[in-house]
Formats: sequence, C-alpha cells, structure tokens
Amino acid sequence: MDPTTAQSVIDFTASAKLIGAGLAAMGMIGAGVGLGILFGSYLQAAIRNPSAAASQQTMLFLGMALTETMGLFAFVVSLIILFG
Repeated sequence: MDPTTAQSVIDFTASAKLIGAGLAAMGMIGAGVGLGILFGSYLQAAIRNPSAAASQQTMLFLGMALTETMGLFAFVVSLIILFG
C-alpha cells in the first residue's frame, strides 16, 4: 500500500488521535496516586494526634479538590483530543 494515499493518511491521523488521547488520560493516574497519598497521610496524622485532626480537615478537603481538578483536567484534555 502506498503511504501517500488518502486512506493511509486518515488511518494515521485516527491512530495518532487515539494515542494522544490515551497519553493525556494517563494524567488521571497521577490524580489517583495523589489522592491516595493525601488521604493516607491525613489518616496517619489523625491517628498520631487525634486532637489536631479536626483543624487539618479543611486543608485536606482543599488538597482533595485541587488534586481531583487536575485529574478532571486531564480527562477533559483527552476528550478534546479524541473528539476535537
């Protein structure tokens, strides 16, 4: 098959989109790992000092929101690559 034909160019473009979307979606792995580390560290700190756990809970939720936002951003970028 001649690589300069229109059909092979379309196949290359579609495969490049799928690969790019998959690579962009890998950013969600980092968000999952980040949330696990965040909640694990909070749980260890709460077990060591239960009286200070309530004061750190607002920072926990702020960190959770920021970490989850990065995961959602990676998901949206992968959808834009895939369908855009």
